[in-house]
Amino acid sequence: MEEHIVKILKIEQVTHNVKRFTVEKPEGYKFIPGQATEVAINKPGFVDERRPFTFTSLNQWSFLEFIIKIYSDHEGVTKKLGTLKEGDELIIHDVWGTINYKGPGVFIAGGAGITPFIAIFRDLHAKNEIDKSTLIFANKTEADIILKDEFEKILDKNFVNILSDQQSNGYAHGLITEKFIKENSGGHKIFYLCGPPAMMETVEKQLANMNVDKDSIVKEAF
Repeated sequence: MEEHIVKILKIEQVTHNVKRFTVEKPEGYKFIPGQATEVAINKPGFVDERRPFTFTSLNQWSFLEFIIKIYSDHEGVTKKLGTLKEGDELIIHDVWGTINYKGPGVFIAGGAGITPFIAIFRDLHAKNEIDKSTLIFANKTEADIILKDEFEKILDKNFVNILSDQQSNGYAHGLITEKFIKENSGGHKIFYLCGPPAMMETVEKQLANMNVDKDSIVKEAF
């Protein structure tokens, strides 16, 4: 089993409860945009506490990047991650994951479920293919939108936000519905899905009602 100890090079605040971790990249370590690895903290009591996190960097970058939501109200790995400093170490393992790009489509993300799509969109942007896909991003409030400025810049009108707990000018309000998906699907036949389990279950039912074939839905297989 692959295992690498990597040093944290930089930690930045992305939103009020999300941090960006820039870490060393082992030589020859490669992944497909959308894939993930299990990460542990190289400190006593946490070495065997692995959690899955998606790479948000690209292979051509000289470092790895993880964008992680910190749950400070839970005693666990992400709370500990929130206390780490530059120079601390993580342990990363084998690359895995079934979310990868299969062609232009509609990406539907809820909260931190956006992370598998970040590297995919960055890769498409680098290839000048970004304008062919749409992102529907569901959050509680505007302050929860991860990488809002970057998505606005690279996706423009194809960046569609919906907020469940806040009414704000320029944003749809409520939960994702079948009608909302139809209005923003742009005729696409492929749907990428990642978010909380309850949201994913609901959206999958909505896509089934829209006669979307299961083989046209790309999601993580657990």
